[in-house]
Amino acid sequence: MGSDVLILIPARIASARLPGKPLADIGGLPMIVRVMRRAEQAAVGPVMVATDSSEIADAVTAAGGRAVMTRSDHATGSDRIFEALGIADPGGRANIVINVQGDFPMLAPSDIRAALGPLADPAVDIATLALEITEDAERTDPNVVKAICSPVAPGRFRALYFTRTTAPSGEGPLYHHIGLYAYRRSALARFVKLPPSALEQREQLEQLRALEADMRVDVALTKNAIFGVDTPEHLEKARALLGHRR
Repeated sequence: MGSDVLILIPARIASARLPGKPLADIGGLPMIVRVMRRAEQAAVGPVMVATDSSEIADAVTAAGGRAVMTRSDHATGSDRIFEALGIADPGGRANIVINVQGDFPMLAPSDIRAALGPLADPAVDIATLALEITEDAERTDPNVVKAICSPVAPGRFRALYFTRTTAPSGEGPLYHHIGLYAYRRSALARFVKLPPSALEQREQLEQLRALEADMRVDVALTKNAIFGVDTPEHLEKARALLGHRR
C-alpha cells in the first residue's frame, strides 16, 4: 500500500430482509462489484471488500478486486473493517479509513471524495454524508435517519445528534444521514473499543456512540440521491435505475 487512504467495504451474506444481497444481480453485475467499482472510480486509495463469505470473496476476485476474509461474529460493519484494516495494512500506512456500505450501488465516486473533505480539519475525528430531504414521507419515516447538525462552512456541518424521529422542529431543512464514514485510523481504533452507548442502543444508531464519547463528527452535504438496498423493493428500484449501466 502506498496511500494514506484505504477504502474498505464490509459485506456479509446474511440479511434478514434480503438474504444474499451483496450478490444480487444489478444489470449483469453483483451489487458488491458495482459498489467496488464506484469506490475504485473515486481514486483516493486502494479498495478492498471485507467479508466473512467465500462466495462474496470469489465474486470480488473474479471481478479483479481484492477481498479480505474476516470473522463471522462481528456485531457491526465498523468492527469488521477494523479487523480487515489490521490484516490489509498491518504496518499502519493508511491514516484514513473510509467505510463504504456494500449495499449502496447508487453511490457516486464524488460522494466518497466529499466525505474526505471534513478531515482536512484536524479537530474532526469522523466524517460522513447527508442529503437534504425533499419528500414529505421521508420526514416522518423512522427508516430515514436524520442528521441534526450545525453549519461550520458552506456544505459542511458539525453533527450534534442523529435520530429516527422528525427533527429538528420548526421551519428549515431536514437532512437524511447517509451511512458512509471516513475515519481517522486512531478514531476508528478508539470507536470500536467503546461499549455500546445508551443512546446508541435506544435509537439503534451506532454513530451515536461516537458523539456520546465526545468524538467530533462532521457532515458533508451531497445532492446525489443515495439509498441503501435493504428490501426486494429497493433492489428493483436499483435495477430500474442502474440496469443498463456497467
